[in-house]
Amino acid sequence: MYAQMVKSEATQDDPEKLAAFQARIDAGEKIEPKEWMPEGYRKTLIRQIGQHAHSEIVGQLPEGNWITRAPSLERKAILLAKVQDEAGHGLYLYCAAETLGVSRDELTEALLAGKMKYSSIFNYPTLTWADIGAVGWLVDGAAIMNQVPLQRTSFGPYSRAMIRICKEESFHQRQGFDIMRKMATGTKAQRHMAQDALNRFWYPSLMMFGPSDADSVHSAQSIRWKIKMNTNDELRQKFVDQTVPQAEYLGLTVPDPDLRWNADKGGYDFSEPDWDEFFEVLKGNGPCNTERLAARQKAWDDGAWVRDGLMAHAAKQHSAPVAAE
Repeated sequence: MYAQMVKSEATQDDPEKLAAFQARIDAGEKIEPKEWMPEGYRKTLIRQIGQHAHSEIVGQLPEGNWITRAPSLERKAILLAKVQDEAGHGLYLYCAAETLGVSRDELTEALLAGKMKYSSIFNYPTLTWADIGAVGWLVDGAAIMNQVPLQRTSFGPYSRAMIRICKEESFHQRQGFDIMRKMATGTKAQRHMAQDALNRFWYPSLMMFGPSDADSVHSAQSIRWKIKMNTNDELRQKFVDQTVPQAEYLGLTVPDPDLRWNADKGGYDFSEPDWDEFFEVLKGNGPCNTERLAARQKAWDDGAWVRDGLMAHAAKQHSAPVAAE
């Protein structure tokens, strides 16, 4: 079904319907699943929501293997709750995508076939406990920056899902910052570990907002449809402006020698990420691409018996005669 929808984008939509649809968007109305929408709008939502859902699920992997290695029972419980939240976020988003006529099975199959992506940040390893702090502070911080505006996105199910997701992501960001605070005020070795984590996750976190506006294929139309509310560069600038003072509070140094406060624009000037690296990771050549997809493939294969059982049960229920009152 997903492939059919992608193919159907070539179908020309009625100009009058398109104009009426855009007028609804411009008026701030929410578009609901059973209402008419352009195929391009539907396809863009499937791509964005699907990628978002996959990112939440794959995002459990870098942190999940630290649950048993967390330094205290309290930290284990907190991290376990966070990973559980991420699984829930993925399910909310798969449900939102299903309202567009594509199943979560189809979305997963598209991911495993290389037809869909997840956030590039999750292709980097978490080598130390400080990395778990950096993921919460930087990665979830960038996610919040991206996702808070999506509470106002034009598609109703996506907008409503983001309200709860953002509340929980704010907890994740605070959890990560607290880990970094503990490390940054700890022993010399712990401070070094915190700085090393910041050094390695800073630029991949900046990449989370996507390529520069000049190279972004989808942004202009997505903003017109209010699927996105801000450009990639706007969100990246906002993230840097918010995060640099936090790093200074921690006594850590952002690994950018060109970082400067620019009073004229009221924000920081900063170095661009290595976009060649970004696109290589997207192509599957990142440090953990193979490992992440292998884990998703194994989970898919191991869960086949559950899916088969549920489908058989549903078919049995559907064919059962209705009991007389």
